[in-house]
Amino acid sequence: MIDLHYWPTPNGKKVTILLEECGTPYRIVPCRIASGDQFTEEFLAISPNNRMPALVDHDPPGGGEPLSIFESGAMMMYIAEKEGQFYPQDLRTRYEVNQWVMWQMANQGPKCGECGHFRRLGDREGDQSYAVRRFTDEVNRLYGVMNNRFYDRRYLAGDEYTIADMICLPWCVGWEAQGQEIDEFPYFKRWFEELRARPAVQRGLDAGSDLSVDFSKLSPEETARLRKLLYNQRARPAPAGGLL
Repeated sequence: MIDLHYWPTPNGKKVTILLEECGTPYRIVPCRIASGDQFTEEFLAISPNNRMPALVDHDPPGGGEPLSIFESGAMMMYIAEKEGQFYPQDLRTRYEVNQWVMWQMANQGPKCGECGHFRRLGDREGDQSYAVRRFTDEVNRLYGVMNNRFYDRRYLAGDEYTIADMICLPWCVGWEAQGQEIDEFPYFKRWFEELRARPAVQRGLDAGSDLSVDFSKLSPEETARLRKLLYNQRARPAPAGGLL
């Protein structure tokens, strides 16, 4: 059984999509990021970057102690390799997949996240027009990268549906909030609509939907508390007495 420390954000939904596609038994352990669960010592023991998702596999290959993994890309590589699904092992195709997994982690996810952040922020912290324009344009460029990729390929890594597709999809669901127009990218739109129709993708996107927080119903004081908790974090001090 896999324990998935999770909150229903795009980064969490990448992993639930794969687990649903593989038919892998898993248990959601809510990581209530609005309450600070990601900063507890118990969570930091499995995810030192204090970010969810993270997993603990109680039945790892080869047996032994439970295995913990953080970072969604590493988690997806692990699950897919363990299950022998959606992660081709011939050298060329595997590295096609790896490239797009890394692309998502380094480009699509961070840029879409910044785009959404600044577009939601409004003028509460002063004029954000440059940041909104910069990240909205960069996200537009990234949709263009995918659109051109799908010109002559059904999926990101070729003709086979893989974790490269699953890891990218959740960050595309919010294309309207990112200031994009999906009809601008017809090849991307074909891929997007095909994946959204898959039952396992639908289950993965819906996982933990009962955990969501409606920020519009929070008081100004609670909203301010959450912003202080979630944004502008600085380094955690390391314990004394370590290796120096």
